[in-house]
Amino acid sequence: MVSKSQTKLITSLQQKKYRDQTGFFVAEGPKVIAELINEGIELQWLFTVDQSEIVAENHFLVDEKALKKLSFLKTANTSVAVFKIPKNESIKSIGLTVVLDAVRDPGNLGTIIRLCDWFGVQQLVCSKDTVDCYNPKVVQATMGSLARVAVHYTSLPQFLQNTTQKTYGACMDGNNIYSEELPKDAVIVMGNEANGISEEIMNMLNQKLTIPRYGEAQRAESLNVATATAIFLSEFRSATEM
Repeated sequence: MVSKSQTKLITSLQQKKYRDQTGFFVAEGPKVIAELINEGIELQWLFTVDQSEIVAENHFLVDEKALKKLSFLKTANTSVAVFKIPKNESIKSIGLTVVLDAVRDPGNLGTIIRLCDWFGVQQLVCSKDTVDCYNPKVVQATMGSLARVAVHYTSLPQFLQNTTQKTYGACMDGNNIYSEELPKDAVIVMGNEANGISEEIMNMLNQKLTIPRYGEAQRAESLNVATATAIFLSEFRSATEM
Protein backbone atom coordinates (compact mmCIF):
# COMPACT_ATOMS: atom_id res chain seq x y z
CA MET A 1 0.00 0.00 0.00
CA VAL A 2 1.16 3.53 -0.79
CA SER A 3 0.62 6.13 1.92
CA LYS A 4 -0.70 9.61 1.17
CA SER A 5 2.62 11.16 2.23
CA GLN A 6 4.54 8.86 -0.12
CA THR A 7 2.19 9.66 -3.00
CA LYS A 8 2.53 13.39 -2.34
CA LEU A 9 6.33 13.20 -2.21
CA ILE A 10 6.65 11.09 -5.34
CA THR A 11 4.28 13.33 -7.29
CA SER A 12 6.29 16.40 -6.25
CA LEU A 13 9.50 14.90 -7.68
CA GLN A 14 8.35 15.78 -11.18
CA GLN A 15 9.60 19.29 -10.34
CA LYS A 16 13.29 20.12 -9.97
CA LYS A 17 12.84 22.30 -6.88
CA TYR A 18 11.43 19.35 -4.93
CA ARG A 19 14.14 17.01 -6.19
CA ASP A 20 16.68 19.56 -4.93
CA GLN A 21 14.88 19.95 -1.59
CA THR A 22 14.43 16.25 -0.87
CA GLY A 23 17.48 14.77 -2.61
CA PHE A 24 15.31 12.15 -4.32
CA PHE A 25 14.50 11.25 -7.93
CA VAL A 26 12.12 8.80 -9.63
CA ALA A 27 12.86 5.97 -12.06
CA GLU A 28 10.30 3.73 -13.77
CA GLY A 29 10.40 0.27 -15.31
CA PRO A 30 12.23 -2.88 -14.15
CA LYS A 31 15.23 -2.49 -16.49
CA VAL A 32 16.08 1.08 -15.48
CA ILE A 33 15.43 0.40 -11.80
CA ALA A 34 17.52 -2.80 -11.78
CA GLU A 35 20.43 -0.99 -13.51
CA LEU A 36 20.42 1.77 -10.88
CA ILE A 37 20.23 -0.72 -7.99
CA ASN A 38 23.02 -2.87 -9.45
CA GLU A 39 25.28 0.20 -9.80
CA GLY A 40 24.82 1.06 -6.13
CA ILE A 41 22.40 4.00 -6.34
CA GLU A 42 20.64 4.06 -2.97
CA LEU A 43 17.00 2.93 -3.16
CA GLN A 44 14.42 4.62 -0.95
CA TRP A 45 11.22 2.83 -2.06
CA LEU A 46 10.19 0.43 -4.80
CA PHE A 47 6.55 -0.01 -5.80
CA THR A 48 5.68 -2.80 -8.24
CA VAL A 49 2.73 -4.83 -9.51
CA ASP A 50 4.99 -7.86 -10.06
CA GLN A 51 7.03 -8.93 -7.05
CA SER A 52 9.16 -11.30 -9.13
CA GLU A 53 10.62 -8.57 -11.38
CA ILE A 54 13.05 -6.95 -8.95
CA VAL A 55 14.40 -8.18 -5.62
CA ALA A 56 15.15 -5.28 -3.28
CA GLU A 57 14.58 -3.94 0.20
CA ASN A 58 11.85 -1.35 0.79
CA HIS A 59 9.79 -3.28 -1.76
CA PHE A 60 6.00 -2.73 -1.84
CA LEU A 61 3.52 -4.75 -3.88
CA VAL A 62 0.71 -2.53 -5.22
CA ASP A 63 -2.09 -2.81 -7.73
CA GLU A 64 -2.10 -1.15 -11.17
CA LYS A 65 -4.43 1.64 -10.05
CA ALA A 66 -2.08 2.66 -7.22
CA LEU A 67 0.97 2.48 -9.50
CA LYS A 68 -0.71 4.65 -12.12
CA LYS A 69 -1.07 7.44 -9.53
CA LEU A 70 2.71 7.37 -8.98
CA SER A 71 3.77 7.15 -12.61
CA PHE A 72 4.88 10.12 -14.74
CA LEU A 73 4.48 8.10 -17.95
CA LYS A 74 1.44 8.25 -20.24
CA THR A 75 1.24 4.48 -19.95
CA ALA A 76 2.43 3.33 -16.54
CA ASN A 77 5.15 0.68 -16.41
CA THR A 78 5.08 -2.19 -13.90
CA SER A 79 7.28 -0.50 -11.31
CA VAL A 80 8.16 2.91 -9.87
CA ALA A 81 11.16 3.55 -7.61
CA VAL A 82 12.46 6.48 -5.60
CA PHE A 83 16.25 6.80 -5.32
CA LYS A 84 18.58 9.12 -3.43
CA ILE A 85 20.50 11.51 -5.67
CA PRO A 86 24.19 10.49 -5.39
CA LYS A 87 26.92 12.99 -4.63
CA ASN A 88 29.50 13.38 -7.38
CA GLU A 89 33.22 13.74 -6.87
CA SER A 90 34.96 16.82 -8.27
CA ILE A 91 35.42 17.24 -12.04
CA LYS A 92 38.58 15.55 -13.32
CA SER A 93 40.88 16.81 -16.09
CA ILE A 94 41.54 13.45 -17.69
CA GLY A 95 40.18 11.43 -20.58
CA LEU A 96 37.33 12.63 -22.77
CA THR A 97 34.86 15.06 -21.23
CA VAL A 98 31.63 16.10 -22.91
CA VAL A 99 30.33 19.60 -22.12
CA LEU A 100 26.78 20.76 -22.83
CA ASP A 101 25.94 24.42 -23.31
CA ALA A 102 22.20 24.97 -22.60
CA VAL A 103 20.85 21.66 -23.91
CA ARG A 104 17.16 21.83 -23.00
CA ASP A 105 15.48 18.70 -24.35
CA PRO A 106 15.25 15.81 -21.82
CA GLY A 107 15.40 13.20 -24.57
CA ASN A 108 18.60 14.70 -25.96
CA LEU A 109 20.28 14.78 -22.56
CA GLY A 110 19.22 11.22 -21.80
CA THR A 111 20.59 10.00 -25.13
CA ILE A 112 23.86 11.90 -24.63
CA ILE A 113 24.30 10.28 -21.20
CA ARG A 114 23.80 6.87 -22.84
CA LEU A 115 26.36 7.81 -25.50
CA CYS A 116 28.87 8.81 -22.84
CA ASP A 117 28.36 5.44 -21.16
CA TRP A 118 28.77 3.60 -24.49
CA PHE A 119 31.97 5.42 -25.44
CA GLY A 120 33.50 5.24 -21.97
CA VAL A 121 33.14 8.92 -21.08
CA GLN A 122 32.90 8.99 -17.30
CA GLN A 123 31.85 12.61 -16.79
CA LEU A 124 29.50 15.07 -18.41
CA VAL A 125 29.76 18.79 -17.59
CA CYS A 126 26.63 20.89 -18.08
CA SER A 127 25.83 24.58 -17.96
CA LYS A 128 23.44 25.50 -15.19
CA ASP A 129 20.65 26.11 -17.73
CA THR A 130 20.92 22.60 -19.19
CA VAL A 131 17.96 20.37 -18.33
CA ASP A 132 18.26 18.53 -14.99
CA CYS A 133 19.64 15.00 -15.40
CA TYR A 134 17.17 13.77 -12.74
CA ASN A 135 14.17 15.02 -14.70
CA PRO A 136 11.98 11.87 -15.00
CA LYS A 137 12.11 12.01 -18.81
CA VAL A 138 15.91 12.19 -18.76
CA VAL A 139 16.16 9.30 -16.29
CA GLN A 140 14.00 7.12 -18.55
CA ALA A 141 15.95 8.06 -21.68
CA THR A 142 19.27 7.07 -20.07
CA MET A 143 18.10 3.46 -19.61
CA GLY A 144 20.29 3.15 -16.51
CA SER A 145 23.43 4.82 -17.91
CA LEU A 146 22.90 7.69 -15.47
CA ALA A 147 24.40 5.44 -12.79
CA ARG A 148 27.70 5.18 -14.67
CA VAL A 149 28.22 8.76 -15.86
CA ALA A 150 28.88 11.58 -13.39
CA VAL A 151 26.87 14.64 -14.43
CA HIS A 152 28.13 18.00 -13.14
CA TYR A 153 26.38 21.39 -13.34
CA THR A 154 28.69 24.37 -13.19
CA SER A 155 29.71 27.70 -14.73
CA LEU A 156 31.09 26.77 -18.14
CA PRO A 157 33.34 29.86 -18.47
CA GLN A 158 34.92 29.02 -15.13
CA PHE A 159 35.32 25.35 -16.06
CA LEU A 160 36.92 26.18 -19.43
CA GLN A 161 39.28 28.69 -17.84
CA ASN A 162 40.52 26.07 -15.39
CA THR A 163 40.76 22.98 -17.57
CA THR A 164 44.20 21.83 -18.71
CA GLN A 165 42.81 19.89 -21.67
CA LYS A 166 42.42 21.06 -25.25
CA THR A 167 38.88 22.24 -25.95
CA TYR A 168 36.84 21.59 -29.10
CA GLY A 169 33.44 22.94 -30.08
CA ALA A 170 30.86 21.57 -32.51
CA CYS A 171 29.67 24.22 -34.96
CA MET A 172 28.69 24.78 -38.59
CA ASP A 173 31.82 26.65 -39.69
CA GLY A 174 34.71 24.76 -38.09
CA ASN A 175 37.39 22.46 -39.48
CA ASN A 176 36.26 19.14 -40.95
CA ILE A 177 36.27 16.66 -38.04
CA TYR A 178 37.22 13.81 -40.40
CA SER A 179 40.44 15.61 -41.44
CA GLU A 180 41.71 16.57 -37.98
CA GLU A 181 44.20 14.76 -35.75
CA LEU A 182 42.24 14.29 -32.54
CA PRO A 183 43.77 13.69 -29.09
CA LYS A 184 42.91 11.00 -26.56
CA ASP A 185 42.21 13.52 -23.80
CA ALA A 186 39.99 16.46 -24.71
CA VAL A 187 36.95 18.53 -23.87
CA ILE A 188 34.14 18.39 -26.45
CA VAL A 189 31.53 21.15 -26.24
CA MET A 190 28.07 20.67 -27.75
CA GLY A 191 25.58 23.52 -28.00
CA ASN A 192 21.92 24.35 -27.59
CA GLU A 193 19.40 22.70 -29.94
CA ALA A 194 18.36 25.97 -31.58
CA ASN A 195 21.32 28.31 -31.14
CA GLY A 196 24.40 26.11 -30.87
CA ILE A 197 27.28 27.10 -28.61
CA SER A 198 26.99 30.60 -27.14
CA GLU A 199 29.40 33.26 -28.42
CA GLU A 200 31.03 33.60 -24.98
CA ILE A 201 31.82 29.90 -24.79
CA MET A 202 32.86 29.64 -28.45
CA ASN A 203 35.45 32.40 -27.96
CA MET A 204 37.07 30.38 -25.17
CA LEU A 205 37.62 27.21 -27.21
CA ASN A 206 40.90 26.10 -28.78
CA GLN A 207 39.35 24.72 -31.95
CA LYS A 208 36.04 24.60 -33.80
CA LEU A 209 35.01 21.41 -35.60
CA THR A 210 32.18 20.63 -37.97
CA ILE A 211 30.55 17.51 -39.40
CA PRO A 212 30.44 18.18 -43.17
CA ARG A 213 27.27 17.73 -45.19
CA TYR A 214 27.49 15.30 -48.11
CA GLY A 215 23.98 15.48 -49.57
CA GLU A 216 23.75 16.74 -53.14
CA ALA A 217 21.39 19.58 -52.21
CA GLN A 218 23.12 20.31 -48.86
CA ARG A 219 20.03 22.01 -47.50
CA ALA A 220 19.79 20.26 -44.13
CA GLU A 221 20.01 23.05 -41.57
CA SER A 222 21.74 21.13 -38.79
CA LEU A 223 22.06 17.82 -36.96
CA ASN A 224 20.28 16.91 -33.75
CA VAL A 225 22.67 17.56 -30.85
CA ALA A 226 22.57 13.94 -29.66
CA THR A 227 23.29 12.68 -33.19
CA ALA A 228 26.19 15.13 -33.50
CA THR A 229 27.54 14.00 -30.11
CA ALA A 230 27.50 10.39 -31.29
CA ILE A 231 29.56 11.28 -34.38
CA PHE A 232 32.03 13.37 -32.37
CA LEU A 233 32.57 10.65 -29.77
CA SER A 234 32.97 8.01 -32.45
CA GLU A 235 35.60 10.11 -34.26
CA PHE A 236 37.55 10.95 -31.10
CA ARG A 237 37.56 7.31 -30.02
CA SER A 238 38.50 5.94 -33.46
CA ALA A 239 41.33 8.48 -33.76
CA THR A 240 42.92 7.21 -30.53
CA GLU A 241 42.54 3.55 -31.58
CA MET A 242 44.59 4.01 -34.79
